[in-house]
Amino acid sequence: MLVNMNKILKKAAKDKYAVAAFDCVSDIFVKTILDSAVNMDSPIILMALEYDLKERGMDYIAGLIKAVAPTYNVPIVLHLDHATNFAIIERALKNGFTSVMYDGSALPFDQNVKNTQQVVKMAQKYNATVEAELGHVAGKELSGCDDDHAVQLTEPQEVETFVNETNIDALAVSIGTAHGIYVSEPKLNIERLKEISAISKVPLVLHGGSGTPEAELKEAINNGITKINIYSDLRIALKKGITIASADNQRPDPLPDKMFAPMTAAISKIVQDRINLFGSKGKAAI
Repeated sequence: MLVNMNKILKKAAKDKYAVAAFDCVSDIFVKTILDSAVNMDSPIILMALEYDLKERGMDYIAGLIKAVAPTYNVPIVLHLDHATNFAIIERALKNGFTSVMYDGSALPFDQNVKNTQQVVKMAQKYNATVEAELGHVAGKELSGCDDDHAVQLTEPQEVETFVNETNIDALAVSIGTAHGIYVSEPKLNIERLKEISAISKVPLVLHGGSGTPEAELKEAINNGITKINIYSDLRIALKKGITIASADNQRPDPLPDKMFAPMTAAISKIVQDRINLFGSKGKAAI
């Protein structure tokens, strides 16, 4: 069943667990993630980027998820990730996205506030939730484009003003993660997170969850993180599954179930591992 993020993140904040959010760009991701979530009785967030929604991507991804969501008895959020284009945000909302992220993190504070306010007004017409980012999580962006803006940690003293003036539903914070595949192990600034958590009235989000040490993620959840974004881990799992499938199926016309099984298994393992780690197993009831 499709819901907005308020339906699941407020409960996560109260009970100190996090909901896994996965960028999914094809049906093998959508089906495997949703099947795994049902098996774990966990809420789940399916995300798409502006890059994924070009041409027929919007119709395909939104149409697929909207069609299958009623058949899954767990809360599902259809979320637009890292959007900067107002037209695409509005198009996503019209196409049934229940949540959107406006990313003005590379802008000056006042402009980020102003733009986020416009997105919140837009989303309210559709009963959709809005995530915004304060500070800047840099790195290799999921669209495949390099991010040339430097990492900027979230300033705790800006959080209250930003949340109050924008009326957002969730806040993505920068505490030491980066997008993409890490070249060295990240170290999260948990003390900064504690300061932010003490101030913020809305659930907190961590981007760049792939490759972050599990102990760091657990500590982040214990200190206020309620949504963790994962994508690179899925891409790595898919590649692993493709490699196994290619080696195992020597016949020229392998049966589809045998061909896809290693990919599905590899992706499902990541999804179930994250659900277990984040503590959302058995938390589907809302």
